[in-house]
Amino acid sequence: MEELIKRHIALIASTPETFKRIYLSKIPWNERLVGIKGARGVGKTTLLLQYIKQTYSGNNDALYVSLDDLYFTENKLLHLADEFVAKGGKHLFLDEVHKYPNWAVELKNIYDYQPNLRVTFTGSSLLEILNSRSDLSRRALVYNMQGLSFREFLEHRHGAVLNKYSLSEILENHVAIALEIGKQIKPLQFFAEYLKTGYFPFYENNEELYYKRIGEVVSLILEIELPLLRKVEIANIPQIKKLLYIISQSVPFKPNISALAQKISITRNSLLAYMYAIDSAQIINTISKDSFGVSLLQKPDKIFLENTNFMFALGNTSPNVGNLRETFFLNQLKENHKVTYPEKGDFLVDEKYLFEIGGKNKTKKQIKGHENAYIVSDNIEFGVENRIPLWLFGFLY
Repeated sequence: MEELIKRHIALIASTPETFKRIYLSKIPWNERLVGIKGARGVGKTTLLLQYIKQTYSGNNDALYVSLDDLYFTENKLLHLADEFVAKGGKHLFLDEVHKYPNWAVELKNIYDYQPNLRVTFTGSSLLEILNSRSDLSRRALVYNMQGLSFREFLEHRHGAVLNKYSLSEILENHVAIALEIGKQIKPLQFFAEYLKTGYFPFYENNEELYYKRIGEVVSLILEIELPLLRKVEIANIPQIKKLLYIISQSVPFKPNISALAQKISITRNSLLAYMYAIDSAQIINTISKDSFGVSLLQKPDKIFLENTNFMFALGNTSPNVGNLRETFFLNQLKENHKVTYPEKGDFLVDEKYLFEIGGKNKTKKQIKGHENAYIVSDNIEFGVENRIPLWLFGFLY
């Protein structure tokens, strides 16, 4: 345990505090068991370390460990927790829990045997809390962590500290909000940059290396996490990669499942199962007309890559502009809202608000006569009446 404490101290000392994700204030850190799920690269580790640094700086009440540490090849997590509590520890931070065998069972035991210990853990988007043998769903509060919003990107890369707004605030006051933001920064000046390289916080002014790292992140999810956590056969990974390429090159994608399965040489049911898995892994976003969402063997009505950066990294040409706009809108809305596919228009949000996405000259034809209907237009600084700038939906979190 002494070596783990040394590594903890070194990591905390080297953790930057210049930019902090909104999740730092969103997570209920004082709860007994909190899980943070998210795709690789969105900043889960940094989030833990920043919280420890600002809350427990200079004392031994907290301990950060990564469960892929060699320490755990010969030591049990449960024994570490017992020893930590015996020495006065109060809050244990566990990173990458999915890399530890029987992590759910031991977390349940820690929860049951150490009632005064708080545990916060992170893991892959593919973690199944509900279906784990220990039934952690009754004990753990689990939060999903996305990549940077457009608002966070402006702060992270360009130093503009701006407010977030609720969806209702944007719909009711979008003109005033856009004008207020425009006093501090010109969002359209940086929006294209965000769409290409702004979603993950690991960008270092090199587009080629950034896309290479995204490719590595996706490959690791497909080749390691899917077989490990969803029992996907490795032999079928090339077909999944081909599917992702097709989505990246498409206009807003309404799949013909049978034809698509034939095109990538896989059975229809296998294709649906793999779509469900890569949706869970935050590589794609699927939407359905059903408000309950897409289930394991249910055909989605529309498929997108999870974020716009994936579209540039996984394709070999510039993405379709309509697909790019809709991918951004869905990605930013799904953080806090339920999004479904309507009979008319592009998206129905919270079963109430209808949105049609397009350029600055997009007409109201497809949503005419609908209550709570809005045009979302790209390439405009501010809107008027029910026409709202696309970039403004990047201020929801």
